[in-house]
Amino acid sequence: MNRKTRTGIYCGSFNPVHKGHIQIAQAILEQKLCDEVWIIATGNYWDKQDLMPLDIRIALLKHYEGNGIVIDETYNGIEKTYAMFRQLKQDHPEREFVLILGADNVLSFERWVNYKELLENPFVVIGRDDTGKTELEEIMRKWNKTDYTVLDIPLIPYSSTYIREHLNDYDAIREMMDRDVYDQLIKALSPRKRKKKKTVKKESLS
Repeated sequence: MNRKTRTGIYCGSFNPVHKGHIQIAQAILEQKLCDEVWIIATGNYWDKQDLMPLDIRIALLKHYEGNGIVIDETYNGIEKTYAMFRQLKQDHPEREFVLILGADNVLSFERWVNYKELLENPFVVIGRDDTGKTELEEIMRKWNKTDYTVLDIPLIPYSSTYIREHLNDYDAIREMMDRDVYDQLIKALSPRKRKKKKTVKKESLS
């Protein structure tokens, strides 16, 4: 029987993507924890005011596609993680799907909808300094979960929030964001900002 392709599912807003997100995906592949990593940018399910349009976020992620990294454009509209995994398994029975999540999400995992169903999948946990190894082990022991791995990677001090707050100053974010990705982001946002201004102006005259 052929081994299933071990496929990591890395969901998030990627608002916008930064080097740290990609370093995580690359580390998972280099450490052979997955054969591929599928990055899935989430839609705006909660009406976030500062969430960039999905098409822009996906376009920026596309800069990093290849060498085991796949940028998904199919499952972005599925709001709940358990529902996404159900659909993934139905569509790709030849694959074994792995949930990639931060250690902070492990702490709140029991609040996720149908979390027990998700526990049936292997995990790759992205460690954080404020969530210790002992604490993680205790949680996994409580769940009787042994099919998980804590990713061996240094703490990544990058922030999408910080990038959004400093979009007018590339020097302030150059360590977090590649120049070509930044240039594409600014170019993509500019016409939308102009369109928004025209709309506001038109409304003020009415």
